[in-house]
Amino acid sequence: MVEGGAPHGWLILDKPRGLGSTQAVGAVKRNLREAGYGKVKVGHGGTLDPLAEGLLPIALGEATKLAGRMLDSDKIYDFTISFGEETSTLDTEGEVVASSDHRPSRDSVEAVLPRFTGPIEQVPPAYSALKVDGQRAYDRARAGEVVELATRPVTIHALDLLEAADGHATLRAHVSKGTYIRSLARDIARAVGSWGHVTYLRRIKVGPFVAGQAISLDKLNEIGKGARLQDYLLPLEAGLDDIPALALDPTSAQAVRQGRELSGLPPESYRADGLHFAKLADVPIALVEIVGGTARVVRGFNLS
Repeated sequence: MVEGGAPHGWLILDKPRGLGSTQAVGAVKRNLREAGYGKVKVGHGGTLDPLAEGLLPIALGEATKLAGRMLDSDKIYDFTISFGEETSTLDTEGEVVASSDHRPSRDSVEAVLPRFTGPIEQVPPAYSALKVDGQRAYDRARAGEVVELATRPVTIHALDLLEAADGHATLRAHVSKGTYIRSLARDIARAVGSWGHVTYLRRIKVGPFVAGQAISLDKLNEIGKGARLQDYLLPLEAGLDDIPALALDPTSAQAVRQGRELSGLPPESYRADGLHFAKLADVPIALVEIVGGTARVVRGFNLS
């Protein structure tokens, strides 16, 4: 996990409410610097709104080359809808833009969930980071513009009602990349004849990472005060546990490090055509794409 004194791998932060993803990256950099690691490349694997909490994968060193894969991965959220008011931001930060006295029953909420399961079309929130004519949608919305975003296809793999009472419903959603939970809450509320906004949002899974792997902000700060980083750092390959491995010998590993193709791979050495995680013993070498027995480098790792 530590290569030549520099860390490579993942810190899974249990991000508290009120902290932005960029601020979380800054906190990691600061604590690593205070721990004596000097300048370390740090990135996050998927933005989490300041009003949301939960899992934020932080990539260190060579693992930053995999941060984009986290953006594309499925995620699981728990969230609470408060019925009766829709806000401009679809969460507790915005102004109320529509209201209703109707509070749906548990049965009526459950009855509409199949409409929002599977492939659906979704309109993102006006207060989102999507760009409209080169500007962030939220910047236009804050400037008073009426922001109209096009629908986009997303997939809701599972949607379960956990609790419903007193004008609130708490759900768990397993979603594809690009899904906005605030939009999902808005649409569920409208489907039951009311308005609604998100009052609680927690990400409990992102890609392969789960809650049991996460550390608190307090634990992160302990690293800056001398706690062992290795006790919390997950290896680079932890972000690849859904990708089959390709074992290399020293000669083929050297070829892959030089960006050369490997041809004539025996069928028994890999699972099937597609993306593989090439390694020499326990050292990550590269992500490779195998087609017809030939492996081409997609992303190399500078680890020895």
